[in-house]
Amino acid sequence: HLVMCLNQCINKARYKLIRVFKGPCHLEDDPMQLVGVVGLEIHAQINSKTKLFSGSQVRFSDPPNSLVSFFDGSLPGTLPVLNRRCVEAAVMTALALNCTINRKSLFDRKHYFYADLPAGYQITQQRRPIAVDGILTYSLLGGKKRNQVIRKTANITQIQLEQDSGKSLHDDVRSQTLIDLNRAEGQLRVDANVSVHTPGEPLGTRTEVKNINSTRYLARAIDYEIQRQIKVLQRGGKVQNETRAYDSKSGETIPMRDKEGLQDYRFMPEPNLPPLIVYEENASLPTGIDACQAVVVQQIREGLPELPGVKRDRLVQTYGILPEHSFTLVNEDGLVEYFEAVLKATKKEPRKVIGWVTNELLGHLKQQDMSVSQSPVSPPALAELLELQESGHISSSVAKQVFQEMWRSSGSTASKIIQEQDLGLVSDTAQLHSICQKVVDSHPDEVDAIRNGNKKVLNKLMGLVQKETKGRADPVLVREILQEKTS
Repeated sequence: HLVMCLNQCINKARYKLIRVFKGPCHLEDDPMQLVGVVGLEIHAQINSKTKLFSGSQVRFSDPPNSLVSFFDGSLPGTLPVLNRRCVEAAVMTALALNCTINRKSLFDRKHYFYADLPAGYQITQQRRPIAVDGILTYSLLGGKKRNQVIRKTANITQIQLEQDSGKSLHDDVRSQTLIDLNRAEGQLRVDANVSVHTPGEPLGTRTEVKNINSTRYLARAIDYEIQRQIKVLQRGGKVQNETRAYDSKSGETIPMRDKEGLQDYRFMPEPNLPPLIVYEENASLPTGIDACQAVVVQQIREGLPELPGVKRDRLVQTYGILPEHSFTLVNEDGLVEYFEAVLKATKKEPRKVIGWVTNELLGHLKQQDMSVSQSPVSPPALAELLELQESGHISSSVAKQVFQEMWRSSGSTASKIIQEQDLGLVSDTAQLHSICQKVVDSHPDEVDAIRNGNKKVLNKLMGLVQKETKGRADPVLVREILQEKTS
């Protein structure tokens, strides 16, 4: 089961998305041929200024319990007030995941006792969530050269808004646990439900690995848990239905005390919140309802950004770049916009520009741990450099040299650097004839090899000429001269 939860400080928006993953996951020499079944419950924090059910602000790293309203602290008589921004975020996610949006959804109370849940219950959407039955289509690179786009899908069971609990801070020195009800940390938490079984037989007993905070740890935890369960069954044991935690240092999952336990949560309708109603379009709003106060699906649909899969397809089809390059562009925040801004300012082919963006630019950014927005070389500046190379004013090696200088000296233009350092292309025929003759005369063995049919050796002579001119010689002209002198 894939459950996606949007955390909102002490209140969270839970999106229940279900996908059952099945695949052969057996040990070597395993006669049982067991397969793993994995379900994910994903909690993701909504980007809003205030919490889901109160006016307390959402800020990271504020002092503990400094962003707590009377409702957050569960004082008697306080009532929840639903945050419209959080509902809009849920609807937007539902649209992105092709879900059916329930025009009427309900809130419930989920009862359990733990210190970080002062009310003794959690407001959720158990019976009728805001969205159901979605599907996520995603792509990955496969094949021997990892250049084939493979499309897969994950089925989404439901998306639900849910209040978040507080955060427990364990003090081992004083043997005590402190509670912070700010709950503005952790943008992503995942609970993985894992079981193994023989194909064709009923599903096995599942375990739940809770509170995994990165995709890398998630993959490792799932791999370990599948192999652990297989070993238990191979020894004739029985997998326990239990809650476990992932230890990133040891790479293992370990049993933990389930704060909620295997109990009946005694779900009941939330009496302090009316049904949540969303409307398809403005025309469907009842008389007297202010459109500014309502959640209208069509308005949210129109504001939906270009989704990653759609963007990758557009880049490949529009610019003729390779699929793997589209992944690189989309996966780096701001890189698509940078790439397209360069293209608008240069006549250079997209396939040539992509190399500069993904190799030179991105390489420098990664080396210095910088984001695209922090690049000292702007799209117009890079476009000017590429235009100078394309028009034959500088060679490709000099272009890279100039880029390095532009990176070091923020604000320096390519043309200024070329002029100051005299890096322009040497195209004087007489001068190049003289340099080529000198290279030919000093390398008789290479000349003989060329005359005997080994044309590849000509590249070595061209490299020597470029070395002599510090990379400033016109490569086309140099090749013509050398071919003439070695024929």
